[in-house]
Amino acid sequence: MDICKTHENASKCSMHTMECFKVLSTQAQKISIATLCGLFGTLCVVENSLVLYLIFSSPRTRKKPSYIFISSLALADILASIIFVSSFVNFHVISETNFSKETFLLQLGGVNTSFSTSVSSLLLTALDRYISIVRPSEYKLLMTRKRAWVALGVVWVMCATIASLPLLGWNCCTLNSTCSELFPFVDENYLSSWVCVVLALLGCIIYAYTHVLWRARQHVAYMEKHQVQVGKQNTRMRMDIMLAKTLVMVLTVLVLCWSPVLILMIYSTFGRLSDHLRKVFAFCSTLCLLNSMVNPVIYALRSKELYSSLRMVFSKFRRQVKAPENSPEAESTHKSSMIETVCEDMHAA
Repeated sequence: MDICKTHENASKCSMHTMECFKVLSTQAQKISIATLCGLFGTLCVVENSLVLYLIFSSPRTRKKPSYIFISSLALADILASIIFVSSFVNFHVISETNFSKETFLLQLGGVNTSFSTSVSSLLLTALDRYISIVRPSEYKLLMTRKRAWVALGVVWVMCATIASLPLLGWNCCTLNSTCSELFPFVDENYLSSWVCVVLALLGCIIYAYTHVLWRARQHVAYMEKHQVQVGKQNTRMRMDIMLAKTLVMVLTVLVLCWSPVLILMIYSTFGRLSDHLRKVFAFCSTLCLLNSMVNPVIYALRSKELYSSLRMVFSKFRRQVKAPENSPEAESTHKSSMIETVCEDMHAA
């Protein structure tokens, strides 16, 4: 690790110094990381692919802005899982370093783009629900399908641009500046800026969902106080309670998965990280992948429309599995086999 503690940026930009960023020293640690990445990554791809299929297979859901944002979230999480798992396992477990600085920064840019777009899609989903609660009468006018696609286009372009800055020149090798202790070739100021952007996105998400949660609780209190049209109120109350539970899950998972990584990134800009903390950062990075795996369950599969579509898909699959058994060809084959068996028995007798 001495080569990582040198103060000359020229040494930090050498390809040989990438060895010091491989913090997993034992085989058990490498197996643990590979297992976590393989499990979370596989489940993430399967779940989010299923969400995309359910959304775009239904003409009703694929036209709604809320499901457009969820589909963007699912696509970003799929890309995040594929790029993150392949590059992370390749670097820390397989210990492959036979690639150039540009190749590494390109992979890092892909990871940053996908995760940043995932968080940005969460923000758009939060804003969608915020508008639906705060201004329900104007929701359809404010949140149109065209505006949803434009917002997604802006988000994807901005995230890709910010993530590409190290590759385009904002790195410690080109600028001869201080390098990050967590990522090779990454400028410390760029890392601080990226953390500030992510914190701003998370702050907006937390504010929007907290306000929605407060309005939901306010509505529940109002309905409990004014007992008019009890049936409709009870239905609405159950919906508000379910919404409140969903929002609590959203905030809890979001904070638990992203806080450790962001705290260590912030700490690295003010102090020097020990080898133990660098290993902790490597394991905490998989929590972002866990967040991408949990997102479909929270945002998509708790939706009644997507859940009913999922049940229809499973029932259709079961019918297709049972269909060959009940088909005329199967019945004729079964009858002919029975006749042949009876004839053989009579011949033997």
